[in-house]
Amino acid sequence: MTVTRAMRQALLAEMRRHTGVGDAIAEAFLTVPRHVFLPETPVEQVYRDEVIVTKRGADGMPTSSSSQPTIMAAMLGQLAVRPGDRVLEIGAGTGFNAALLATLTGSGGEVVSVDIDPDLVDAARSNLEDAGCSGVTVVAGDGTDGFAAGAPYDRIIATVGAWDLAPAWLEQLAPGGRIVVPLDLYGVQRSVALERAPRQTSGRWGSVSVLSCGFMRMRGPLAGPERYEVLDPATGLTIFLPDGRDAHGVLSALEGRVTARAVATGLPVDPTVLFDGFSLWLAVHEPRWCTLWEAGGTRLPPSPLTMQGTSVSAGIRDGGGIALLTTEKTGRDAGWGVGYPSQVEEVVARGYGPDGMRLADELAAHARTWLAAGRPMTDTLHIDAYPATMSVSTAPTTPLLEKRHTTLAITWPAC
Repeated sequence: MTVTRAMRQALLAEMRRHTGVGDAIAEAFLTVPRHVFLPETPVEQVYRDEVIVTKRGADGMPTSSSSQPTIMAAMLGQLAVRPGDRVLEIGAGTGFNAALLATLTGSGGEVVSVDIDPDLVDAARSNLEDAGCSGVTVVAGDGTDGFAAGAPYDRIIATVGAWDLAPAWLEQLAPGGRIVVPLDLYGVQRSVALERAPRQTSGRWGSVSVLSCGFMRMRGPLAGPERYEVLDPATGLTIFLPDGRDAHGVLSALEGRVTARAVATGLPVDPTVLFDGFSLWLAVHEPRWCTLWEAGGTRLPPSPLTMQGTSVSAGIRDGGGIALLTTEKTGRDAGWGVGYPSQVEEVVARGYGPDGMRLADELAAHARTWLAAGRPMTDTLHIDAYPATMSVSTAPTTPLLEKRHTTLAITWPAC
């Protein structure tokens, strides 16, 4: 199939339906040929607004991809690259994002892209050459260390999920610089744009914008303790535990279904609100939280979110018991007329296994607290990052996430 400007314009139009795309970023997407960076992928797939997996590990799990164009554009907007900037990219991928960065920085700028995988480095270099893109240096190395030889940088961007902020990144950023990182907030990722807090020398960094995102996680020193465990290979039932605990007893608890009643939560039947708002709140306030998903199976109860045939639910797991968010019909007439659902649906908490009822009550209590707080969402979230060696003084109700190198203080100032 011949690639035309019309295909790129159609992709850009789709992106703009989901996020604001500035003029410079839009022109970069129209200029840089994504298909050159995905030579093995059919062009009709290349110019969809989709993530494309480009490499998998021995276990079949993805290890590299070309990110969804919408989130790429959103993060480039957060980064606010200027002509002439020096930019460090952590995670080369196919080289496409580096090419976009080079277009934004122009002939007076420079882009350095670092990746731990030599195969990806070689492929990115080849793709950049085939695309006729100059101004990019691709380096094989551990992105945790940045690339000191090219420092200082005006902008730094990570295209892989990071459990923590690497000290080298902050050290290699020029005064007045900005860093954008898909940062782990106890199992939930958010793309966070950070700048050094003004008029102080303590090393505190503050967010200037936060967006929802989802990236493959970094390997090596910045890898977190999180754990994925497949509970049932036949249905793909999988649990994610952010603190690395094992999932002993979860499957038998789900099979038992011993709880007598569901607990009303008051949460809206709205996947965006639930997973952009409440799940984030739950993650930073509840250390026992977890996520389960299942593709086409029946072990999970009806879930508040279904994506491409995969059911997803969040909850609390403790001991051998678990409580999950689920949707259930109330039996009340919805009153919407012929052709619409006849009964009202609501989001409830239902427990399974030992202490399932207690866990369901606790999950519902978190929901009521979130509602009372004004339904805080990602777009009103603020994050302050402090050196781990620094004593942090905040309000007693402020969640603090302690990492290896930093402590993150989580607030919603607008609420």
